[in-house]
Amino acid sequence: MPKDKLLKVVLVGYMGSGKSTIGVALSEHLKCAFLDLDSYIEKAEGLSIAEIFAQHGEIYFRKKEFEYLKEILVNRDNFVLATGGGTPCYGLNMKEIIANTPNVFYLKLSLPLLVDRLSREKEHRPMIKNIPNQELPEFIGKHLFERSFFYNQAPTTIRTDGRKPQEIAALISEKLV
Repeated sequence: MPKDKLLKVVLVGYMGSGKSTIGVALSEHLKCAFLDLDSYIEKAEGLSIAEIFAQHGEIYFRKKEFEYLKEILVNRDNFVLATGGGTPCYGLNMKEIIANTPNVFYLKLSLPLLVDRLSREKEHRPMIKNIPNQELPEFIGKHLFERSFFYNQAPTTIRTDGRKPQEIAALISEKLV
């Protein structure tokens, strides 16, 4: 990767697929900024994502999500951006991402590993917090199937099963345009 090249890398994938962890490793590897879209929204709005949903509803959140996503993509360079799991699936988000960078990567983790990881993170995942563990595989499988149409629009899919974040970061850096 030439030092003078402006870089915009966007990571998409289901919740728990490792977007933030891999994003941090990749930004360190590339020596550029790491941005987490949900954290960016929380800072800009002065509220947590849960508070935004509770106070303003999902439509407001999705509108703001698109505005902040576009703000980052248009006004910033030299970053790795981890999107929310639902970001690519709403409005024109995925179209906007692809229009602004060819470096869009779908981090694809197998269903059994997603279920295993998310079952251990349930308390921090409002969408699945109240779903009994025995129902998680069906819920995640169905939800992932519904979202796959959007994730698969990413120009590059990276299968992450059995790989360490630094290994995935190196693999992504080899595929940058």
